[in-house]
Amino acid sequence: MGIVIAIIIFGLIVTVHEFGHFICAKLSGIKVLEFSVGMGPKLLQKQKGETKYSLRLLPLGGYCAMEGEDATNSDPRSFRNAKLWKRMVVLVAGAGMNFVLGFVAIMIYVCMMDGVPTTTVKDFSRTEENGVTTYYAESYDTGLEKGDKIVSIDGTNIYSFLDFNYVFYNMHEHEGHEVIVKRNGEKIKLDDVSFGVKDANRKFVDFAIIYKNKNPLTVLQGTGGQFMSMTHIIGLSLKQLVSGEVEKEEVSGPVGVVSTINKTAKESENVKDGIMNLLYMMSLISINVGIFNLLPIPGLDGGRLLFCFIELVRRKPIKPEHEGYVHLAGMVLLFGIMIFATYNDIVTLIKGGKNG
Repeated sequence: MGIVIAIIIFGLIVTVHEFGHFICAKLSGIKVLEFSVGMGPKLLQKQKGETKYSLRLLPLGGYCAMEGEDATNSDPRSFRNAKLWKRMVVLVAGAGMNFVLGFVAIMIYVCMMDGVPTTTVKDFSRTEENGVTTYYAESYDTGLEKGDKIVSIDGTNIYSFLDFNYVFYNMHEHEGHEVIVKRNGEKIKLDDVSFGVKDANRKFVDFAIIYKNKNPLTVLQGTGGQFMSMTHIIGLSLKQLVSGEVEKEEVSGPVGVVSTINKTAKESENVKDGIMNLLYMMSLISINVGIFNLLPIPGLDGGRLLFCFIELVRRKPIKPEHEGYVHLAGMVLLFGIMIFATYNDIVTLIKGGKNG
């Protein structure tokens, strides 16, 4: 069941991406030949006006086929004959819809929480004996105070509790860190704050944060903070990938994504936790897909956008056949990376099965 849910989520994310291209193309007057939900053999098909709508067997995504998308076309309503700004909007719209889906998923996730987490310190680890309170939190001993809103740690912005998870997982214990806090309305820099991590998973630190009661404003603030955190963390992860800080064995593809979603669904303690975990995964993957597609890599929307910017500077387009060769090379590269990532996923699954 978990695998089915994972495939549906993955398919929804890709379909929403393609719907962004579709709706903006329609609004821009660009001719859309086909909009498909799913891949593979057709199950249902309906022609409405100039556009064919189809439902296909495999719920692994979809596509939006526009007139003259990859070649010169005499049709005045083809993609390449549209105004430059319209083409750019259509190209960005796919990623834009991924961001919208991610934001909505986070908002539902926040609404299901008991309270809205903040980045403000509520209290520290402590013991009470004979009415005497003793704090044993390293962060308390090294300058952090109750009511401090943590703005950044070692230059990494803290938008939500998700950033705490990322920062504390990657930091060394008991070392001094530069922390900027907002205290009594004023920003203060603390130069040598250390944190005590409680368990082997580096999951909990020695202070607790304030949770606000849910209302439209706090839910919106919490959603915005977590959206910014996810975008920020994904950006940092991509930077690590490009710089070689990530081991090649850690590169994962669609099989790994489906496996992770399946594992998340199985390990949830109850239905509510399961739904929340899946919403979290869906938002993370959707935002990831949006950001990745905007990278200036040939074959991706970002690569096509790059050619649009070149056209803007040159005041004339690059020949379609030349652009096509570049995108083809990019697709070959991406396909190679996909094969490598899928190989890693399969090896990981086999090792996991043997260890289990």
